[in-house]
Amino acid sequence: MKTATMAVITGDLINSSAFSQNTIQAIIQRLTNEFEAIRQEKEDDVITFTLFRGDSFQGIVESPSRALQIALRIKALINSYNDSGEEAGNTVPVSDVRISIGIGEASYDANAINVSNGEAFQLSGRTLDTMKSEQLKMALTTPNANINDEFRVHMKFLDNITDRWSMASAEVVYFLLNNLKEKQIANRLNRSQAAINHRKKAAGWDEIRLLLKRFEQVIKSEFA
Repeated sequence: MKTATMAVITGDLINSSAFSQNTIQAIIQRLTNEFEAIRQEKEDDVITFTLFRGDSFQGIVESPSRALQIALRIKALINSYNDSGEEAGNTVPVSDVRISIGIGEASYDANAINVSNGEAFQLSGRTLDTMKSEQLKMALTTPNANINDEFRVHMKFLDNITDRWSMASAEVVYFLLNNLKEKQIANRLNRSQAAINHRKKAAGWDEIRLLLKRFEQVIKSEFA
């Protein structure tokens, strides 16, 4: 077991009971692949995820200032899921996710998250339990009340932005969060750079980028 200040990301698929078994399996496979990709991209910190209950997941991030970027990457991946076989375009996402970030001290085993425990796990899990009744899709809870108050507002605005995403917008945001440039995304999706730029603006990327910068600044300052 290792004890440290960290971020715990806990999430579940929204209305997953309405999906076909094939859809659930396809989404879970996308999540599994993404978790492995995130784990392999780690620098000096540990990032690891596990799936449970069929439609839920939990992960630990040793550098808590990276937690929102990772959470948004997961959300964009889920929102961009397309099972129609046709180009996503402006289609409303068929799948969505609820994600709670808890930051605090915890004792954990990166190879056995289910036996890990501590403040970060408790904050993340308890907040996720209340998010449905509060109609929230992204939330942050820390031991600092001032940070919680500030980001309660930020996350509500973030929900307002992401609720307007189309599958195509979410797809572009996903690639941007993977540090791809507009031209690289355009080549990958066989679209013009102008079309990618339009989708980026429609997704509220400039506002999201500012929020990510603010999150990193605040969390590094408080939990360095």
